[in-house]
Amino acid sequence: MGQPQVARWRKHGKDRLYVNQPDGRRLGWHDLLDGTDHADSPDHLAAVQAAAARWRAERVPTPPRGDQDDPHSAVAPDWYDLAGRAPGQMALAQADAMRAAAPKQGFWARLFGPPPADRSWRVGARGEQLVGQELARLIAKEPRWTCLHAVPVGVDGSDIDHVVIGPAGVFTLNTKHHPAGRIWVGARTVLVNGTRVPYLRNARHEAERASRLLTAAAGFPVRVQGVVVVIASSLTVKEHPFDVAVIGRRQLRLWFGYQPECLTPETAAAVYDVARRSTTWSSTRGGG
Repeated sequence: MGQPQVARWRKHGKDRLYVNQPDGRRLGWHDLLDGTDHADSPDHLAAVQAAAARWRAERVPTPPRGDQDDPHSAVAPDWYDLAGRAPGQMALAQADAMRAAAPKQGFWARLFGPPPADRSWRVGARGEQLVGQELARLIAKEPRWTCLHAVPVGVDGSDIDHVVIGPAGVFTLNTKHHPAGRIWVGARTVLVNGTRVPYLRNARHEAERASRLLTAAAGFPVRVQGVVVVIASSLTVKEHPFDVAVIGRRQLRLWFGYQPECLTPETAAAVYDVARRSTTWSSTRGGG
């Protein structure tokens, strides 16, 4: 039997490689946006990974043979532009994958059974979309700001909800959507309906990771501020954390407007130029 066949499919904000047997039977698919593999059967995972790797290798440009010793002639790895990604894109893709993999439920199971596994991902995606709307209004009023959404980081399927770059610096935004939730914030703690959650730690880690990756790509130090954007029925800030901002979604534009300016337009543009490249965030090459 011949090698599996690979067909690229791009639509509705998705970019995938579908892998099929030569006789047309599907083995699975590879997500070019976040680098994850999805096999129709565990036995097919290795074949899907190998086919995707072969497809990528065939599209990586190589320098001419005579110039391989010249450090200035090396061709940069291909990358895809993250500027076209939509708010909540990765969360919606995860929700769609979970729904497709879930067994079909009857009417009574849907009515009285537990909520579907994809619901929390869809709630999260909706929160990212609402924050994306606020950021679009910010940029419409002050075009010196730019932003990226659903930025895939590494190869484990994680992403940054929003990366915002402008005159006041660089920010990673982590959206938390609790439509009926009560949020309480202290200097070192965030509670959701009285339960402690690791939102500050996670936002801090996300900003530090982004700072390292952007610094390496830009060639100069890039400081990143972590921000938790809350959508909830109530938000009480007893004491502001010292290194992570916690802000209600509707206060986001005002908050950005109050931040002191620290980046020149040239520096902000340089950071955005590397931030929009997929290879800044992951060594996985994009589908160019």
